[in-house]
Amino acid sequence: MKKLISFLNLGEVLGYFIRVFQKPDPSRPNTSSLRMMHGINRISIIMFLFCICVMLYRLFTR
Repeated sequence: MKKLISFLNLGEVLGYFIRVFQKPDPSRPNTSSLRMMHGINRISIIMFLFCICVMLYRLFTR
């Protein structure tokens, strides 16, 4: 049971969502490819959350 609870722990996932949308740290290197990667990650997270909202809406309205 403890293994299942630790598997379903979403703390790291939610922490990643928060880190992606924070301002970049000026002491870390910032190349154009790194900025593009983070931008694509932001877009994919927003699309994923939007799709989850649409699916929940359709589930509850049908």
